Amino acid sequence: MNDGEPTPRSPPAAEPASAGDDDYAAAYSEGYGEGLREALKELLQHASRGHTAQELRFLVESRLARVREDVEVKRRSLLSPPRRPAWSALLRTPRPVEPWAPERPSLLLTGVVAGQTVLVREERPARAIELLVRSLGAFPRVLVVSVQPPTLPAPFAATAEVLRVGPASGDAGREGLSPSEIAGRIRDATDRDGGALVYLDAFEFLATEYTLETSLKFVHWATSQAADHLSALIASVDPNALDPKDASRLQRAFNKVQ
Repeated sequence: MNDGEPTPRSPPAAEPASAGDDDYAAAYSEGYGEGLREALKELLQHASRGHTAQELRFLVESRLARVREDVEVKRRSLLSPPRRPAWSALLRTPRPVEPWAPERPSLLLTGVVAGQTVLVREERPARAIELLVRSLGAFPRVLVVSVQPPTLPAPFAATAEVLRVGPASGDAGREGLSPSEIAGRIRDATDRDGGALVYLDAFEFLATEYTLETSLKFVHWATSQAADHLSALIASVDPNALDPKDASRLQRAFNKVQ
């Protein structure tokens, strides 16, 4: 017997976590770690290329704007059933493969709306111009960034602001604007009430005159500016003008690719 003092009791044992909880925690932690590693690696890659703090901010903001879309793509890829081998193709004489024909983009029927940035991959501006014409009436201002601006229908031909891209050498025989001057015009137009519709088909010229890195930075900034200020941007780029890695970097600047 004791001296009347209560016998100390050991604390209740913690309930063991179920196997389902362990699996969920492990999967969540692994995915969280993978996301952190991917984000830090991408930031280190940008920093190693000599980007300034302002340029890094533009790149990070553009990447953050696409997080929800990237997560949805990842989710769908995890939910899709695994691909099974087509055993029938091994047992039968294969039929001739028909050439693939892309469906007509629905944007050409509806036009773009505020917040959309669209990259049209084509050898020469055609579908992008058609999309531009379809979207003209949705915005109070239109900016055309081009070396050879397309012909617009009346009355938009008289009101659209044409920004001709000039050479980096400053050749007196070829007048035009630099990327920084064009960026200032785009900022002024998109910051105003109602935003603006921006059309660009001079990426290849910009890349040749002002280097590819400068041109990619300009496009990433322009798409972010348009998306964040109730505006829209349509760009026509020849897919053969870039290698796959640079083409992927360019496509990441847009929220729609045609």
